[in-house]
Amino acid sequence: MPASCFPLTNSNPTEAFLAATRTLAATRDRRFKYVLVAPSIFVLLLIGIFPLVYLVLVSFQNITMTDMDTSFQGLLNYREMIRSTRMWESLLHTVIFTAIALPVELVLGLAMAQLFIDRIPGRQVFVALLVLPVVISPIVAGATWSLMFDNRFGPINQIIGWLIGGEATILWTINPNLVYPAILVAEIWQWTPFMFLLLLAALSAVDKSQLEAASIDGAGWWRTFFRIVLPAIWPVMAIAILIRGLDLFRLFDIVWALTRGGPGTMTETISIFAYVKGFQQFDTSFTAAVALLIIVLLSIVVMLALKRVELAR
Repeated sequence: MPASCFPLTNSNPTEAFLAATRTLAATRDRRFKYVLVAPSIFVLLLIGIFPLVYLVLVSFQNITMTDMDTSFQGLLNYREMIRSTRMWESLLHTVIFTAIALPVELVLGLAMAQLFIDRIPGRQVFVALLVLPVVISPIVAGATWSLMFDNRFGPINQIIGWLIGGEATILWTINPNLVYPAILVAEIWQWTPFMFLLLLAALSAVDKSQLEAASIDGAGWWRTFFRIVLPAIWPVMAIAILIRGLDLFRLFDIVWALTRGGPGTMTETISIFAYVKGFQQFDTSFTAAVALLIIVLLSIVVMLALKRVELAR
């Protein structure tokens, strides 16, 4: 071992030897920790990076149901993707769903959290019941709402018929004017409790002494909320918005169960478009290009959102 590893000291050689031994042991412990972590990191990188690299390679080929051309095709699929009106329409549908559902879920979740922040009788039971939609599989939730919106046997039309005193024949999942509200109702019903749980936990952590001080000073509810409560819960709220925004951007299950992207392609999201192109029409290389576009867009959104959250701190 080089002499520089031994600290310069005026103590006796025994103390110097013990100090050097401790330094060597600490170095070995640090290296041993890296050795233990290395296999799991390698597996994670293999699982995460290999599919991405393969996706990029396939997007520059021309693999379809009838052709296995693995030669380099340049930007063929990307030019086709840019010229695809259907692809841009599906992206617009996805943005519309996200822009409507996300604020509604946030406001409803926050309102429910404010309602249940106080100790009320049966609070735990009500919270448990409200969380039930989140634990249901989205495809099951979509199928359930499809039955509820059924024209002949669905309870929603029957209830409306009782209220108007006649038969109600509302085609919720077929009428172009009603299909968006039907999907949004199902989506908001299932995922508002998720926002509710996160915001309830955030509200529970707000410093009660600050709220009491604001109340003593005569601050109203709105002033207290915007000056004390909202800044306190904003980090959790920002993460909740980010998670739900990303989840809404890949919206598939509920729309597929209710309309399969119909009528026509009116409610086709970008995920449904990629599924149809890749697993029904087997246009593999084109689908890889679309998937790469989705990954890039989501990565940009995540980086901007995380940067905004860090700046807010």
